[in-house]
Amino acid sequence: MTKYAIITGDSRGLGESLAKLFLESGVNVIGLSRTNNHQLPNIAEENNQIYKHFNCNLSNPDEVEDTFEQIKSIVFTPELTTTFLINNAAAVEPMDHAMNIKKEDLVNHIHVNMIAPMLLTNCFLNEANQHEHVQAIAVEVTSGAGKRPIFGWSTYCSTKAGINLYTETVALEQEELNTGNKVIAFNPGVMDTKMQETIRSMDKAAFTDVERYQKLKEENQLNSPINVASVLIDILNDEDVVNGQLYNITDYL
Repeated sequence: MTKYAIITGDSRGLGESLAKLFLESGVNVIGLSRTNNHQLPNIAEENNQIYKHFNCNLSNPDEVEDTFEQIKSIVFTPELTTTFLINNAAAVEPMDHAMNIKKEDLVNHIHVNMIAPMLLTNCFLNEANQHEHVQAIAVEVTSGAGKRPIFGWSTYCSTKAGINLYTETVALEQEELNTGNKVIAFNPGVMDTKMQETIRSMDKAAFTDVERYQKLKEENQLNSPINVASVLIDILNDEDVVNGQLYNITDYL
C-alpha cells in the first residue's frame, strides 16, 4: 500500500508544513516549486519515505504539463492506493489599482493562481481515472478574498473566485461520472508566512487594507502554517470528506 502527495509551493510556508507532516505520517511527497527545500529530504530519510522535488515555473503551462508527465510515472504505480494533489502555490502580487496593473504582471498572476492549478488538477484526475484501484483527492487552496472584493486585489480576488467555482464544477463532474475521486477547496486563513510579509510591506495607496494585516501580526493573530497543515491533513484523512466542499480554517482553529 503506497500513498503519495503532490504539493506545489513546498519550499516554504503551508506547502513546507504539509510536506513535513505527510512524510511523518507515512505519505511519500512530490514537491513542485522554483526553489529547493533542504530540510524535506532529511525528514523523508528519517521517516523512510520518498521525497522528490521538481523545479517548475508554474507560470509556464508547457513546463507544468511536462513536469506532471515526469511525476505520474513515479506516483501512479501498481502499488498506489491513495494520492493527493495540493495546489498550494500562489502569487499575491500585483497589488495595485486594476487600471495600473501591467499586462505581464496580470498574465503571470493568472497563470500561477488559476491556470497552473487547473491544469495540474485536470492532468491528475485524468491519470487517476485510468487506475481503478486508486483514490485521488485534489485540493485547491483558496482564500476568503475569493468571496469578497478587496481594494488593490482585483487579480487575487478574481483568481481565487475562479478557483472556487472550478472546484465545484469539477467535483460535480467527478460525482456524476461516479469516479470516486474528489476535489475540494481549502481556505487556510491568514498565516504567518512570507506572503504576509509582502502584504504588510505594501503602500496604503495601492492596498488600503494594509494596516489591518499589520495589526494582525502585531497582535499575534496569524495562524501557524504547521497548525493549518495539520487541519488539512485531518480533513483529507476523513472518509467522509465532501466532494466539492469549501473548507474554512475558521471552523477548526
